[in-house]
Amino acid sequence: MSAGTRADLLALDAETLAALANRGLVKRAAREVDAGDGPVPALDPDGTLRGTCPDGSTVALPPGTGLDGGTCSCGAPGVCRHRIALVLAHQRTATGAPGSSPGPGTSDSSPGPGAPESSQEPGTPAWSPGALDDEALTAAVGARAVAAARRTLERGYTARLHHARPDASQPVAELAACTVRFPVPGELGFAVTDAAQDRRGEMIALAVWAFRAADGRPTVALGGRSEPDPGTPPVLDAAQRSALDTALDLTRELLLDGAVHAGPVLTAAFHRVRDELAARSLHWLAGVLADLIGQLDAYAARAADHRPEETALLLAELHARHRATAHSGASPSEVLGVRETAETPLRRVRLTALGCRVRGTATARSAEVYLAHPAAGTVLVLRRSWDLPADGTPPTGHALGARRIAGHRLAALATGNVVSESAVRSAARELGLGRGRIAATTVSPVGTAWTDLPAPLLLTDLDARLRSLEGRPPRLIRARIAAESVHVVELSAVEDVRYDAAEQRLEDAVRDAAGNPATLAATYDPACPGALDTLAAALASGTVTHVSATVGRVAGRTVLEPVALLAGTAVVVPDLAPGGGAPPPPPRPPPGPPPPPPPASPRPSPRSPTPPTADCATRTGPPSPAWSAPPTGWAAAAWPPPPNCCAPSATRCAAATRKPPSAAGRTPPSGSPSRPRRTGRPSATGESGAGESGAAPTVRRSNPAVGGPSETVRCLITVGMISPMGGVITASEPSWTTPFAGLSPRDLHRLITMLRREGADAVRRGRP
Repeated sequence: MSAGTRADLLALDAETLAALANRGLVKRAAREVDAGDGPVPALDPDGTLRGTCPDGSTVALPPGTGLDGGTCSCGAPGVCRHRIALVLAHQRTATGAPGSSPGPGTSDSSPGPGAPESSQEPGTPAWSPGALDDEALTAAVGARAVAAARRTLERGYTARLHHARPDASQPVAELAACTVRFPVPGELGFAVTDAAQDRRGEMIALAVWAFRAADGRPTVALGGRSEPDPGTPPVLDAAQRSALDTALDLTRELLLDGAVHAGPVLTAAFHRVRDELAARSLHWLAGVLADLIGQLDAYAARAADHRPEETALLLAELHARHRATAHSGASPSEVLGVRETAETPLRRVRLTALGCRVRGTATARSAEVYLAHPAAGTVLVLRRSWDLPADGTPPTGHALGARRIAGHRLAALATGNVVSESAVRSAARELGLGRGRIAATTVSPVGTAWTDLPAPLLLTDLDARLRSLEGRPPRLIRARIAAESVHVVELSAVEDVRYDAAEQRLEDAVRDAAGNPATLAATYDPACPGALDTLAAALASGTVTHVSATVGRVAGRTVLEPVALLAGTAVVVPDLAPGGGAPPPPPRPPPGPPPPPPPASPRPSPRSPTPPTADCATRTGPPSPAWSAPPTGWAAAAWPPPPNCCAPSATRCAAATRKPPSAAGRTPPSGSPSRPRRTGRPSATGESGAGESGAAPTVRRSNPAVGGPSETVRCLITVGMISPMGGVITASEPSWTTPFAGLSPRDLHRLITMLRREGADAVRRGRP
């Protein structure tokens, strides 16, 4: 290191300067220095760097402090471009004259006290912020910040540490509230954190103490009560234990009485206890009760999104977390969330969008935007929901892409780089964006930012990542992180695309950059009818290099549930893609004379009922699962309906169009009185039920011109839309009719009208 230079300022790169100020100021200052309009740096004997800019502004950067500790006569709040220009000019001067001797009025400014003596030489040992004592810490962040950090230390906190290595020279501490990075060895004034300015010093102090206590370990827990009391949850005071006991009593009552007896009084009690748990910093328990309240509300509203198995899992999770706290090796922050901060304001956070997922119910639509935070190595979730109007067509995912969040379209947020000065992060890593003129949020195209994400946000070896997670605690007692399994996976091959008509599921065999096989799987959702079409088209294009997905292992297979894809330089979000998911229209016949009509089928005997078609008659058991619902869009070409029977996309089978025997040749079943023929609408008589052979029952009609209800009922029983015994036709909303039943809403209405003429129950709303 040459004399007359500042080692701390030479260690600042463009990314660190952008984090300390903003990227726009760094670019402007760099242009001024390149054009020769920058300040001329001069180093005082005490190590203070001074300079005068062409516009008359004078800048001074004393040693031992960051850029915000310097002074500038321009009067701009915070770090101005003149300070950045002085740093860049000093770096250019030192680079241009590496062997120059110190001139008059200069001094050799060595690295800080916590850095190795030769930290700038290759092969030196990595430094640790824990080498700095409390005196240097107080001088860097102030006594008030240290006092606030000591109060947090008394409550206890947990930190995940990334120690400096030859390939990663910057120590990083991941705290519950934010991430702290130390880019300059031995200097705390240049520490970079995404916490708000009023809490910056406190977070730096907590990170320094964590490195001091870690002694090379990747995770450390400090403060709180270290000696657990058997039978009593650790680090819980009397108020917290009381709130937890109340929550357990309410869940026992719900478990004994069931959701059917959970009235508004019990739900109100759950609301009250949830708020109390959140106020007592028991965030994971409060999250469990919030999800449980959502399930009870769905059951009370008879909504289809109520899941009994989900309710049972939430009850088990609450009791599992309570029992795990008595274990000596349990981490209170991991099990209960007691050391998590409810909300943390983030200072000028930079996020990279990883796509969006859209979900829908009969009454609402919701969107989840996944945003990677490279500085913290985590994925944040931005959630929004919209209630559906009582009348009108529910919006699809493509229509929701035009909705605005914090002044920006949902589609832009899901495919862009987000820079915000008004972001707030919750304990569950959920993100909130404010809106204002001072604290603005800007969005720019994401480009190829996915390829620059650090690990573990960007995965190149799926097997190695999943092996590293095998020692995690079970999900019931893990921290409730919203998007803990969302990653960007680099792909090396897209092999086989197939469609499972039974599950309405698109599966694709892919390989990651290391050659490990995985299955990319996506299921059809009526709220996003064009998702599968867009996903299949992107995979078939051969341009997909990365995919953001939920990574997991199912039945020994690595399964990726895609959120978005990087195809070239464009980010494709299937849930926001246009398209109605309708099958393509049939091809037009070639010009020329019309083809000859098909030969007429032989007329059955008047004494015998109309026989079912060959494929219908041979089905003696329940219908094939692949017939449960038709595919849509591109997958309609793979739909293989039997040649002589009806598929769900047809209103009647071939037998329904065949002329029935004459009414005069019929013989009513034994013991059934004949009914007089009514005028104005067709009359129908039928033969009931399936016989011992299990074949579909045959119901005859009397008016072939109308295509009566009896043949329709027989066809629906054959393909499994209704049951031969106590059949029920359900349709939660009109938009679900075509994807799941293959009928237009008008055809379904006509079908219900025909069934009611035969004595079916009246139409009513309810959960199937």
